[in-house]
Amino acid sequence: MLPDKDGPSNLGGGIQSAEGDEDPSVSLFREYLRLRTVHPEPDYDAALKFLDRMASELGLPVVKVEEHWKYDPFAAFKDADGNIYARGTQDMKCVTIQYIEAIRRLKAKGQTFARTTHLMFVPDEEVGGHKGMEMFINHPEFKNLNVGFALDEGLANPGEAFTVFYGERNPWWLTVRCPGSPGHGSRFVENTAAEKLRSVINSFLDFREKEKHRLNTSECFTLGDVTTVNMTMLNGGVAYNVIPAEMDVSFDMRIPPAVNLQEFEEQIKRWCREAGEDVTYEFAQKHMNQTVTSTDESDPWWHAFSCTCKSLNMTLKKEIFPAATDSRFIRAVGLPAIGFSPMNHTPILLHDHNEYLNEQVFLRGIQVYEKLVPALASIPPQPGEE
Repeated sequence: MLPDKDGPSNLGGGIQSAEGDEDPSVSLFREYLRLRTVHPEPDYDAALKFLDRMASELGLPVVKVEEHWKYDPFAAFKDADGNIYARGTQDMKCVTIQYIEAIRRLKAKGQTFARTTHLMFVPDEEVGGHKGMEMFINHPEFKNLNVGFALDEGLANPGEAFTVFYGERNPWWLTVRCPGSPGHGSRFVENTAAEKLRSVINSFLDFREKEKHRLNTSECFTLGDVTTVNMTMLNGGVAYNVIPAEMDVSFDMRIPPAVNLQEFEEQIKRWCREAGEDVTYEFAQKHMNQTVTSTDESDPWWHAFSCTCKSLNMTLKKEIFPAATDSRFIRAVGLPAIGFSPMNHTPILLHDHNEYLNEQVFLRGIQVYEKLVPALASIPPQPGEE
């Protein structure tokens, strides 16, 4: 049947012409359609609530099969053991609140110190910090703070010890471009981009295996002591039957402070030359400063930090940070910085599923900063300080 010219047909009485007396099934259908479940920002929570309501109305059980996260990563759910599950529990909303609460307690006691304590909250650390700390470090406002020492983020430690980071690896992100002879996919074309690309990939990943072997066979090495290389992007080609004129591959490399960076780049150049003519590379990020912070007991900052921790019966484990934090920008201008998040007996879960922090570990961290801040803020002026 087709609707006549005067309006829609009533097929068995199921469709009405006015919304006020609309068939409930149609109303439900339209309600469901109004939920914005399209990408790139689908509102799945609204869809789940809708389906939960339908199950309740029908008296049917609901089973939700969800991967990875046990709980909503932004619900801050606390289980019976006091574990708080949420994105940011370890990296690094925990330290933000620990700083704030430590300062609150110190102010409540009316305590004052020789040095001023500044709390700095800057954006973009996760995407390189170029519009955050790297920019702020050169701003007159930062210079006016007259900073002598900085605390920044660290990592959890699954064991009894607390990990302390006095330096970090240099992040190098680069793309290698491999030009070659194009042609039809049915031919044996010489000097193709893919052949050069294979050579480049083999060189980088062979080196990766050697560094992985060094880490796995030495009891003295941690991840921060070796160079990691990971292939992260691969581009090239327009069709199945067309040999591309260029193919590109990108790598994320993290290089320890002990590595000679000039020699390491010469090695990259050699790999490119060996791959074939006209193979080039360019950096998306190339951090060159390899400054580390002193952990010698003669250093007043480290002495105050380590002695305070020892007074709290804390065992410290000194390491090079395996990734990159804003500390590198602070050290690059000659200021000492320690990466430290007081989280022991905690698996490392930053950026991972089911990231959590136990409330007792969190609360103890406040107590730690409540002791650390006065110790560091009471250090007398050092040579070279204004």
